[in-house]
Amino acid sequence: LSAKAALEAPPHSLSLSPASRCLTNSPRPPQVSPVFLVLPHLSAPASLGRQDKDLLRRSKRGWMWRQFFLQEEYTGTEHQYIGKLHSDMDKGDGTVMYVLAGDGAGTIFVIDSNSGDLHATRSLDREEKPFYTLRAQVVNKKTGLPLEPETEFTVKLHDINDNEPKFDKEVYTASVPERSHIGTYVTQVTAQDADDEMFGYSAKLSYSISQGHPYFSVEPNTGIIRTALGPSDMDREQREHYQVVIEVKDMAGQKGGLTGTTTVNISLTDVNDNPPRFMQSIYQFSVPEITKVESSVGRIRAVDADVGRNAEMDYTVVGGDGLDVFDVSTDRNTQEGILSLKKPLDYEKKKSYTLQIQVQNTHPDPRFLSSDAKDMATIRVSVEDVNEPPHFEKISYILEVKEDAAVGTMIGSVSAVDPDIRRSPVKYSIDRHTDVDWIFGVYVGNGSIFLQRPLDREEFAWHNISVIATDRSSFGMNLVPVYIRVLDVNDNPPMLASFYETFVCENAKAGQKIQTISAVDPDDPVGGHRFLFSLAPESSVRANFSLRDNGDNTAGIFTQRTGFGRMHKSTHLVAVVISDGHIPMQSSTGTGTLTIRVCTCDRDGNMEMCNAEALSSAAGLSTGALVAILLCILILLLIVVLFAALKRQKKKEPLIISKEDVRDNVVSYNDEGGGEEDTQAFDIGALRHPEVMEESKLRRDILPSESLYPPPPLRKTLVPSRENADVRNFINQRVQENDGNPTAPPYDSLATYAYEGNGSVAESLSSLGSMSSEGEQDYNYLSEWGPRFRKLADMYGGEDSDWDS
Repeated sequence: LSAKAALEAPPHSLSLSPASRCLTNSPRPPQVSPVFLVLPHLSAPASLGRQDKDLLRRSKRGWMWRQFFLQEEYTGTEHQYIGKLHSDMDKGDGTVMYVLAGDGAGTIFVIDSNSGDLHATRSLDREEKPFYTLRAQVVNKKTGLPLEPETEFTVKLHDINDNEPKFDKEVYTASVPERSHIGTYVTQVTAQDADDEMFGYSAKLSYSISQGHPYFSVEPNTGIIRTALGPSDMDREQREHYQVVIEVKDMAGQKGGLTGTTTVNISLTDVNDNPPRFMQSIYQFSVPEITKVESSVGRIRAVDADVGRNAEMDYTVVGGDGLDVFDVSTDRNTQEGILSLKKPLDYEKKKSYTLQIQVQNTHPDPRFLSSDAKDMATIRVSVEDVNEPPHFEKISYILEVKEDAAVGTMIGSVSAVDPDIRRSPVKYSIDRHTDVDWIFGVYVGNGSIFLQRPLDREEFAWHNISVIATDRSSFGMNLVPVYIRVLDVNDNPPMLASFYETFVCENAKAGQKIQTISAVDPDDPVGGHRFLFSLAPESSVRANFSLRDNGDNTAGIFTQRTGFGRMHKSTHLVAVVISDGHIPMQSSTGTGTLTIRVCTCDRDGNMEMCNAEALSSAAGLSTGALVAILLCILILLLIVVLFAALKRQKKKEPLIISKEDVRDNVVSYNDEGGGEEDTQAFDIGALRHPEVMEESKLRRDILPSESLYPPPPLRKTLVPSRENADVRNFINQRVQENDGNPTAPPYDSLATYAYEGNGSVAESLSSLGSMSSEGEQDYNYLSEWGPRFRKLADMYGGEDSDWDS
């Protein structure tokens, strides 16, 4: 029987011919094809065990069966029968033994050593291992020697449909542009089946869609998902997300096959198929007229059903009467239109504006939208009136004034107007932060600037001030810079450019040049300086030196005679007159004196020695300067001595005798003199002539200190007595000084006079020592003298109970 016939034989009917020397019709487990393996037989001489060297002779081998088949997933209780091994050497006398080796031998696969029956001990899974390779051999039971060579064979597992197909992913995610045509590719899903695809249809897969109709479809063989509806039905703005369930089935989709499922989340991506639309057709805004240029006036909003880049839009002002006044831009974060100001507003000129605004996509898609897909809206802007500050006619002013201008001279004027409808009058003033020295003033009504203090161009050539303009409400104010240039006037004489250390040698010749001098002038004439040099008249008579003007603002000093005696006269003073040559001409008088020393020189004219007097003159310390320094030192010593004497005298002043916590100071004088008759104790003339009193006279009842503020102007005070005008003026002056003095103590000072002298026509001035003070008196008039006397009136005007308490 051929191998092909054996393979094609139906189950339970496979048999071998007697020539194959195989056992047939042997008992087998049900549903297992009888399989036999005929082991080859190698015949040998009878004397196989002898030690001869005869070659073995190969006998004719029987049929060799090299493959067994076993069904996977066996569920029986007994060992699964695989087949039978048999050898030609097996005579049935029990002298041979079958031995099994290889994959799973002895564990998974076992063999009956006597009969050669092969069994599987447990159920096997083809997906775990599809086949096993085993080796069989026939040996002599007694000797253990192999009777035939080892034969290799395989046991293959027949596949059954025991695995359902599985998708590569549990959840797929895909996207497709909206408005796609029918059949547009979306994604592909794939599944795997562990069964044998070469055996039947166990691994033959078929895909179908169980959820997602009618929007999507799937190809049965490939698992490719495509759109199933047209562009009008696939609109992202209507529905964006879809959940599609794909089912896969083996057995080519036939009944009884195993299935698996997966979910595909499909999103429609946006395309620019929607134009922007304004949320309202008319927008209204109001803006104050003082709003600054480039400030935001308001925001407008258009909506676009698209998202992302497709929703970007541009706003444009296309019409209206405010094209040159307003502008609109796009906020890229919110896609809103920002209306801003391009030019200043003026309520008095125009109170409202109307604008036409257009909006369109920034990136239109011609496949879905036409180029004229736009929307329009109207914006109405109302201008609010505010109290504007005055406006100057110029942004700055430049004025000129000569430095010799007299105080009160008009320099120029500034002009401002109130832009409001009421046209309030404008008041002008100078910002004193820019003119702290009060050099300039301005007339309140017309803005004319005048001079209040003299000018000096050499000190300040420019003055930069600010003029403030205020309307009647005083809430609106504006200022303008005013630059005042001080024009030069020839008011400074020229002088020598520096201190010249000029000397002449004893052996100098006549006409020898000993010094070149130049001059400087702080003035700045238009055409430049032109100095004229000459000798003063006192230096021209019997002069030892001469001067020659070089014509280039320098002059040379020359000797007039030969030989100068250092011992005879060590220094010569030469007075030089320098004129500037401008109008009015200025000449130096006394500032151009040149000191020339007489020195001993070598043959080359180099100075070797000068006397001490000359050296001191060269250092710039004349006899007059030394005397002035000594005089200053003497004055300082006198001031120190006087200060020490005053301090010593201050220590002898009486202290306050009251130790109680009272607000009054009582100063006691034991000896006061003889009143008006005692001229040594007190000069009545000081009362009658207060202008001769020293303003800085120290008060003896408080510590001396300088006032931080100037005394206020005198004011008239009503005094009951009119007997002596000088005394009344003196008292009023002292009252005003005490009231306006911030360093004065906040309490009254009371002086007690125990003795007033004889012959005085006036009664006692002391209320403490006067007998008439025991009676009731009216002290209310003291309250009119100021806050310091009001305290005194309260003290003496009180009842006795007040003193007792």
